[in-house]
Amino acid sequence: MTIAHADYIAGMAKGLAVLESFDTQRQRLNATLAAERAGLTRAAARRHLLTLAHLGYLETDGSWFWLAPKVLRFSGSYLASARLPRAVQPTLNRLAGATGESFSAVVLDGDHVVIVARSGSALQAYGLHLGARLPAHATSTGRVLLAGKGRAEFSAWLKGRELPRLTGHTTVDARGFRALIEQVRQQDYCVASQEHELGVQAVAVPLRNMDGRTVAALNVVTTRERVEPRALQRDLLPLLLEAARELRPLL
Repeated sequence: MTIAHADYIAGMAKGLAVLESFDTQRQRLNATLAAERAGLTRAAARRHLLTLAHLGYLETDGSWFWLAPKVLRFSGSYLASARLPRAVQPTLNRLAGATGESFSAVVLDGDHVVIVARSGSALQAYGLHLGARLPAHATSTGRVLLAGKGRAEFSAWLKGRELPRLTGHTTVDARGFRALIEQVRQQDYCVASQEHELGVQAVAVPLRNMDGRTVAALNVVTTRERVEPRALQRDLLPLLLEAARELRPLL
């Protein structure tokens, strides 16, 4: 969304940038690190950190800051009110109960995907939890969601973008990645094996609304020890495709 310059509150944007600087790689930040991550001066970052701590969104020992439970108010309100998580959760529960595997519904946010609903076994790949942000280029859901974009829009997304190598299996070449997305677009599903994390594989399908627009992705994540790669497509992909058809009128 684009707004008029007069309507833009720069202070709020900077405060949110500081808040978003915390992630699984950096759970604790001082003013210097927050400034580097948020693109601010150290003095400005310090003021934002102190203000967020004063409001209860951060905790601090005086030098280092970390997220406080209060930040969960935002995610809790989203999950309680947003239509998508509520619509897909019963289906995720049913699929997980029938297979013993882990299923998720995921949306695209910039160069990451975000898990907005999940259900499944005790299997937990690194960072695989509700609200987790994962790199779109290395995940089955990210590729499905990128394939849902028009070709011009996808080209704009890819232009000049670095594709970090997460494992030895990650596709990082732009030309190869473009071909991969075109393949996903043609087959309407994606299998990713050990590209985000070694030993972990996943298959995803698009979730479309009645207008045919891709609004999310549905996937199952498992390990090579639990499910052979060929069985992933043979046994689990049909379940995902059927679930996507059932969910379409609800999206």
